[in-house]
Amino acid sequence: MSAHLETILAGRSICICVGSGGVGKTTTSAAIAVAMAQRGLKVAVLTIDPARRLADSLGLAELGNVPSPVELEEIEGEGELWAMMLDPKATFDEVIQRYSPDEESRQRILGNRIYQQISGALAGSQEYMAMEKLYELDEDEDFDLLILDTPPSRNALDFLDAPRRVTQFVEGRAMRLFVRPTGFGARIAGRGFSVVSSVLRRVTGGDLIADLSEFFSAMAVLLGGFRERAERVEALLRDERTTFLVVTGPAGEPVKEAGYLRGKLAEGDLPLGAVIVNRVHAAADAGDQRLLLADVIGDPDLRDRILAAYEGRRLLAARDRENVATLRSGSPGVPVFEVPELSEEIHDLPGLAEFARLLMPA
Repeated sequence: MSAHLETILAGRSICICVGSGGVGKTTTSAAIAVAMAQRGLKVAVLTIDPARRLADSLGLAELGNVPSPVELEEIEGEGELWAMMLDPKATFDEVIQRYSPDEESRQRILGNRIYQQISGALAGSQEYMAMEKLYELDEDEDFDLLILDTPPSRNALDFLDAPRRVTQFVEGRAMRLFVRPTGFGARIAGRGFSVVSSVLRRVTGGDLIADLSEFFSAMAVLLGGFRERAERVEALLRDERTTFLVVTGPAGEPVKEAGYLRGKLAEGDLPLGAVIVNRVHAAADAGDQRLLLADVIGDPDLRDRILAAYEGRRLLAARDRENVATLRSGSPGVPVFEVPELSEEIHDLPGLAEFARLLMPA
């Protein structure tokens, strides 16, 4: 294993991989998990990527909302490898069950049709639930290392704001509108609510208003739990046991995205461990290719096409060297690791183990 990367991961219990789409982030997350499991650790890799690429790369038919063991017989791992794919709706249900003070409150929310509609679609819920699941596994399980494979695009860091956004939702104006006050305040606020309520009843029907009021009233009981847990999750992201890895490709747009993510991590005072550049092109220096090929290929047209392909490869390699140099200069003190382009897609454990050896040589 590379001394630098071994140092980065040593003593860490959480590794969060961020990056744009199509740069091999899921493969990198799985390969790191495989490598650390081979070295005797108990590792879990989690994804919130709905494309199910993690299951494919591990050679599994499917993944669920709880960690499932992955057999390591093919690669002779000394530790344990577990994997899961987040189900935001199921995780939201678990959060409700955890925070509800009693069974009646729990059933009021889980059975409410408003909750059933928005629990899987609430803005930020997927990212918030990823943080909830990460926190839960860190607290309740005995994994040595948790690796989180985040969604692609610039929304890759949305989960950093997700706890705050979900808390703002349950504490927002809609809550104050539908949760009726009591006592003297009820007689004052009740007039305004009655006007709004009567209009909404004519438009949507009384059952919807009742469901909304029931939903927000029940959610109000959970505010303290959401707020407290959000603070703990944010603290976990900044803990010294956590590290972030920015995964990118060598092309222009992914490199720009990597720079953006690096800046966002710095703004949030979040620990960046390394930048990993996948699919780096390399061109062999074979001297005068035209003279070399002239000795073995008699067809001038075929020879020219081969030389054109070689020249294209050489230009790609030059571009990659320049972009990687830009990453290094923009990330002083941060290790930048390069993984060469592979000739085949990775879809099983032996392939991941080979990728891991390129990333983290023994």
